[in-house]
Amino acid sequence: MTRRVMVGGVSIGGGAPIVVQSMTNTNTADAAATVAQVRRLEAAGCEIVRVAVPDFAAAEALPEIKRSISIPLVADIHFDYRLALASIAAGVDKLRLNPGNITDPGCIGEVAEAAKKAGVPIRVGANSGSLAKEYLDPHGRATASGMLESAVHEIRLLERHGVEDIVVSLKATDVRTTIDAYRAVAAEVDYPLHIGITEAGTPWEGAIRSAVGLGILLAEGIGDTLRVSLAGDPVAEVGAAYEILRSLGLRQRGVDLHVCPTCGRTGIDLARIADEVRRSLGDVVEPVKVALMGCVVNGLGEVKDADVGLVGARGQGTVYVNGESTAMAVPEDRLVDEVVAAVRTFVTRGGARG
Repeated sequence: MTRRVMVGGVSIGGGAPIVVQSMTNTNTADAAATVAQVRRLEAAGCEIVRVAVPDFAAAEALPEIKRSISIPLVADIHFDYRLALASIAAGVDKLRLNPGNITDPGCIGEVAEAAKKAGVPIRVGANSGSLAKEYLDPHGRATASGMLESAVHEIRLLERHGVEDIVVSLKATDVRTTIDAYRAVAAEVDYPLHIGITEAGTPWEGAIRSAVGLGILLAEGIGDTLRVSLAGDPVAEVGAAYEILRSLGLRQRGVDLHVCPTCGRTGIDLARIADEVRRSLGDVVEPVKVALMGCVVNGLGEVKDADVGLVGARGQGTVYVNGESTAMAVPEDRLVDEVVAAVRTFVTRGGARG
């Protein structure tokens, strides 16, 4: 088990539930826009948020952002150690430092001393795309061993300054390299691990690559906090993260939707119904399992294992709650409304069977 690190009021490691993170893509210097996006992330279930701090204008906006949000704030620092010092002074809850582009031991030591005094944890975040040259292989490529060496070098620097609140990440764009790197660092240190596939891609490619890589690590017990890196609206990252965690039984939040793949027996437009049900229940945070099935072959068994279910027939369907039918022969054009209403009633009543 990894040691526990507190980021604001959120526990990472030490047996705490795996924490879901994301990162804003607004101009951090625009505090209002950044706060608005963070609030959307909070509503989606994000538990820690990171913001880019590329310049002092961004650093100056951090106090206002911090005052206006409810989850811990992490400053993402590259190249200029002075931005880390400014972020600590601004009251952030955690720093992310990249050992590939802040390499001067004296500068790292100055940040370490300031962070230790302020009680601010530091994430040592090594990425395959920004390793220092001395950690690349003879062909100039990043490897799992080089990423590990880079991260451990900075960890030891921080330890020499008495920093104990450290989180580590070793992210690569290549899934296998990422897995190898995290396996190696998990055997080397007991600090909490922030896992992710960096530059994973669009929501389609990125979610699949992240599910494969992070799923393997999480199934092996590696990972205390994660970000699913996707191009575009970061709110999508949060949903993908919870779906990965839910698939492994590690976290439960919102609607757990199971839909049959459809075949020639399906007599309703199940894909449309499923999409509309998902959109209509996007605000539900309580765990509830919903099974939408196209016919009775597997449908009857699936809905009995779900909190709310639908079994379709030709142009109609039957809605189930707690495995018992509650609305039979519902016309197709009313099925979405019936399922959504059943879920909301189930949640309102506390979700109890019986």
